[in-house]
Amino acid sequence: MEYLNRMSDRPPEAALSLLAPEAIGASRAPKPSTVEDEVADLFDLFRDRLLRYLLSFGLQVQDGEEVVQEVFLALFLHLQRGRSRNNLRGWVFRVGHNLALKRRTQSSGTFRNAAYPAGPAGHLWVDPAPNAEDQMASSQERQRLLAVLQALPEQDRRCLALRAEGLSYREIAEILGISLGAVSILLGRSLARLVRATER
Repeated sequence: MEYLNRMSDRPPEAALSLLAPEAIGASRAPKPSTVEDEVADLFDLFRDRLLRYLLSFGLQVQDGEEVVQEVFLALFLHLQRGRSRNNLRGWVFRVGHNLALKRRTQSSGTFRNAAYPAGPAGHLWVDPAPNAEDQMASSQERQRLLAVLQALPEQDRRCLALRAEGLSYREIAEILGISLGAVSILLGRSLARLVRATER
């Protein structure tokens, strides 16, 4: 009886927690996020990076944006079917890579040869208020770098673009279907060419 009197002094939650502590914890646990929320979060995280990479295929911005939409629709279906969640960043870029190749092949007569795009807004790395001399030097250096990028083999450009978007060597290898050693060699060779171009 004394036990019941002590329990009556406590709030009702305390008594319930003694009977079924897991039920109380479960009711207070945050609800798991839905697939829609997860895909929306990943879209916010990777959209701009993926679009920059897709534009490096020479796609127009509108085509690149359509491919981004296709990628995230495919991701939604992939997750909804309960498939692997391992390395979703790599998955997004691999699917984007394949769709961009397909889109470029379908519209091969209209794509432009872009080694590495300025970005979705079309801006290169420009000082907002450079003086005329700095602006000219910057323009010449940018032209040299773009010429070197355009002269690189396509596989080298893809490696550079993916690395610039923060993907690991392993992710790049999976996306491009090449070995880790090949990624290392391609990136090393490409970066050496770019460094030489800036030293001129």
